[in-house]
Amino acid sequence: MIDLRSDTMTLPSEGMRDAMRDAKLGDDVWQEDPTVRELEALSAERMGHEAGLFVPSGSMANLIAQLVHAGRGDEVICGWDSHCVRDEVGAGAALAGVQYEMIPGDGRYTVEQVAERIRPRTFHTPGTGLVWLENTHNLGGGTVFPLAEIRKIAAACRERDVPLHLDGARVFHAAVAEGVDVREIARCFTSMSFCLSKALGAPVGSVLCGSRDFRERALRFRKMLGGGMRQSGVLAAAGLYALRRNVERLAEDHANARRLAELLAGTRGVTVDPAAVQTNIVMIGVAGDAPELVRKLDARGVQGWPPDARRIRFVTHLGVDRAAIERAASIIREVLGA
Repeated sequence: MIDLRSDTMTLPSEGMRDAMRDAKLGDDVWQEDPTVRELEALSAERMGHEAGLFVPSGSMANLIAQLVHAGRGDEVICGWDSHCVRDEVGAGAALAGVQYEMIPGDGRYTVEQVAERIRPRTFHTPGTGLVWLENTHNLGGGTVFPLAEIRKIAAACRERDVPLHLDGARVFHAAVAEGVDVREIARCFTSMSFCLSKALGAPVGSVLCGSRDFRERALRFRKMLGGGMRQSGVLAAAGLYALRRNVERLAEDHANARRLAELLAGTRGVTVDPAAVQTNIVMIGVAGDAPELVRKLDARGVQGWPPDARRIRFVTHLGVDRAAIERAASIIREVLGA
């Protein structure tokens, strides 16, 4: 089976399993796990922030960020189909009490589009509590938010005294694609998060980064949400291994994604632009019913994910090499082009 549903399908390597087995442990709820402290310190350093907080998932990281920055009834400005809106079971509304002002498009937007939507709290209006940026943008097809525009948006948010948060689940992909140090992207933001359990290959976890005050407030919300994990150094060790060994190889995933798109281009019933594939996500349009086509692909040994009735997403990762991509493309062409 060639599993291209998500880069969360990766499994720990033998070296990562060894690191997990040998991790030094303590009770992290008491802030005494040395391996978690090491992961948080390394993460903060890599992102150019003061402090980091290890959390069980990217969805929890996103919710915590909204709880820290925005008050109940506040508005969060974000790109269309952002993960915090589309794929987190309404947690922002249900638990943080925020509402969303989504900017149309593929997840990328301009400083002008942000500026015209920022509004003060009044007797009638909710007020902007937070500006939200997702990079890369999942449902936009792994699109990279240009760093030059991020810097303009960050300046506008500082001028208006509105916090700016990065959902950087795949921010390392963005940095590799743009050829910049990830710190150049991350330090534009008041706070940010990144995922360890996607293409970096760790089994569990994300890290929130920001100021020391942000971490202290986030720590309270992590506890409130049940995110205290006790001897979680066994998981943090996998994250350390991933950060130290699995970042530079992301370029291979980008190349494999582009190759998959090139092989699928021109297939009858398939719409895909290889030039638009920037990172490790290939989003194709299909003429038939996407969920039904995915079931047919699954029966032939290739797995994808249909975000809606007319699109299928394929995500490359360290568990799928170039040979597997070539085989997958052949099967996809046979099934979808039939």
